[in-house]
Amino acid sequence: MKFDTPATTNPIDQLKVVGQPAPRIDGPLKTTGTAPYAYERHDAAPDAVYGCVVGAGIAKGRIASMDLRAARAAPGVLAIVTARNAGKLGKGSFNTAKLLGGPDIDHYHQAVALVVATTFEQARAAAQRVRIRYTPAAGKYDLSAEKAGAPMPKPTAFGGPAQSKVGDFDGAYAAAPAQLDATYTTPDQSHAMMEPHASTALWRGDKLTVWTSNQMIAWSVGDLAKTLGIPKDNVRLVSPFIGGGFGGKLFVRADAVLAALGARAVRRPVKVALQRPLMINNTTHRPATIQRIRIGALPDGRITAIAHEGWSGDLPGGQAETAVNQTRLLYAGANRLTTTRLAVLDLPEGNAMRAPGEAPGLMALEIAIDEMAEKLGMDPVALRIVNDTQVDPEKPARPYSQRNLVQCLRLGAERFGWERRSAQPAQRREGRWLMGMGMAAGFRNNLLTKSGARVRIDHRGIVTVETDMTDIGTGSYTIIAQTAAEMMGVPLASVQVRLGDSLHPVSAGSGGQWGGNNSTAGVYAACVKLREAVAKKLGMPAADAVFVDGTVRTAGRSVPLGEAAGPQGLAAEDAIEYGDLDKKYQQSTFAAHFIEVAVDAATAETRVRRMLAVCAAGRILNPISARSQVIGAMTMGVGAALMEELAVDKRRGFFVNHDLAGYEVPVHADIPHQDVIFLDETDPISSPMKAKGVGELGLCGVGAAIANAICNATGVRVRDYPITLDKLLDRMPPFA
Repeated sequence: MKFDTPATTNPIDQLKVVGQPAPRIDGPLKTTGTAPYAYERHDAAPDAVYGCVVGAGIAKGRIASMDLRAARAAPGVLAIVTARNAGKLGKGSFNTAKLLGGPDIDHYHQAVALVVATTFEQARAAAQRVRIRYTPAAGKYDLSAEKAGAPMPKPTAFGGPAQSKVGDFDGAYAAAPAQLDATYTTPDQSHAMMEPHASTALWRGDKLTVWTSNQMIAWSVGDLAKTLGIPKDNVRLVSPFIGGGFGGKLFVRADAVLAALGARAVRRPVKVALQRPLMINNTTHRPATIQRIRIGALPDGRITAIAHEGWSGDLPGGQAETAVNQTRLLYAGANRLTTTRLAVLDLPEGNAMRAPGEAPGLMALEIAIDEMAEKLGMDPVALRIVNDTQVDPEKPARPYSQRNLVQCLRLGAERFGWERRSAQPAQRREGRWLMGMGMAAGFRNNLLTKSGARVRIDHRGIVTVETDMTDIGTGSYTIIAQTAAEMMGVPLASVQVRLGDSLHPVSAGSGGQWGGNNSTAGVYAACVKLREAVAKKLGMPAADAVFVDGTVRTAGRSVPLGEAAGPQGLAAEDAIEYGDLDKKYQQSTFAAHFIEVAVDAATAETRVRRMLAVCAAGRILNPISARSQVIGAMTMGVGAALMEELAVDKRRGFFVNHDLAGYEVPVHADIPHQDVIFLDETDPISSPMKAKGVGELGLCGVGAAIANAICNATGVRVRDYPITLDKLLDRMPPFA
């Protein structure tokens, strides 16, 4: 199905099932511990053995020698895979570094060996007996030291050009009555998902099946085949359940490749799970940024000049963190400049993490907007409203398909009690606690990508949906079932959903908050074709056929859906393909985040007291799962603002706190009551579902809202995340 004109009234608009707060249909499997995760596929591979990965002990250099004798002699050892005996390996299109290193080392904890043994304990014990001598080389591990010479990277499909210019920024900024010029930093961050990167691999002849924890099945089939040097048709990936990803499982990682190599070496299934330290240094992370923002404004708050420059680092051939991109779109202003620069660093690979670009970018931009409001003596909400725009500021002839940011701001301010905020910092106290309120705008683009599905009806009237879409805890199973139920006129209980298998039609996959809208649109397209097949079989005009209560009806005639399908059943397959509406219209999602914090006047301990997010993200397909997405993202924003930081050893080039003891993430005790409000809107330009994404929007802006609230509570402005006690203590107002 080609979607090239705005959606009109269609069966989804009935909202009998879609849009309703349906509990997750996969919930019982997860709560009873019977959901089949990648490392637990005893049903498919009951005789699996275990692999333990050995990671490089240096960040840059070469392996001088590798002594495997003691490891091979250890109890239970079946094989040891290294670059010397693995055969010729390629590098996937989505990997920056090789997934099996040697003799050259690209980064610390790069996989250099896999020890395969009968039990996990035997594999782990033997891996500790691998003796490696290295010849280290000098590396670059400090972004600030490499900042001056960092060039602009090449344009990318997701990031766009490295620089954008509109008007005369320098002239307008110099002439502006109010000016801001500030630099902000965000640290390296880890995905820190609950389930580790894990895979179970099995060869049958030259055919490989990998049960793995992966967000993008089709991408990863291609990369695994390319790495192993085998045809894509010989690779099957299965990933029906994923215990969190946040972008860290978008691509094939070492666990999948090494499980496949180990299974080939021992001729039986092998399972591999990355140890937590290897997850942090071996896989990808959100890279640190340095961001300079300059804003010039008139006394009434209108921005006349805005510039945002960002620096990040990655391995050679890597990609930049596009922290400046939302500044191209979020606020009006005639004179504009954005620039992205990418330094070469020899740290582990930087790549996508929930809301790549916007998450760290808004952590800086939305502080800068508050700082400008302070200079102008304006309310921060009012300043944002003054600079709203209904068109792309860089391309004024290109309107937004929907832009309800002002409604988010006004509704959020009303519901949160923003009028009680003191414009003067450090004025509200509750005993020893300094109280403050902060807010920030949220922004994330609506990305469109082709997505397919297959839909079947059997003789019982049961509808089955098959697509390689994944569910990373986001509720994909349920919204896909809701879509099929709405389209085919059956109750939710009559829909079965099969996800995460490369034998199914290729979907959008889970990433970029595009999964919900695009995957359900693909199911919509397949259901349209199936409805046509049912009507044709019954001799009904397809346009007149009504699917309701498990029947298909036309004037004076009603046939049960199972009877219409017949003994052999009926099936249809299709995909949603997009025209150029996304080029004619700027498609984005918006939010307003409001936060109240309490800061201990003596210790500078910060506690988040209240959180509110008001989101404009098109039609909400399931309010329960959408709210869960947003409150999870808000929680992640608390971590980014107050605690999450990968500490870089700038001498040896690795993340020191590479476990969940040293890398702190929010826990239940850190999180207060959270409110989420969705605006009642639809976007017919987005898709037949009239939906958008929301899972990453909920994170965008949260960190800055907390920083702004801390400043309102204490009068201390911190521009370097995370906002820890040491950055507040010596600047706190008097305790008495």
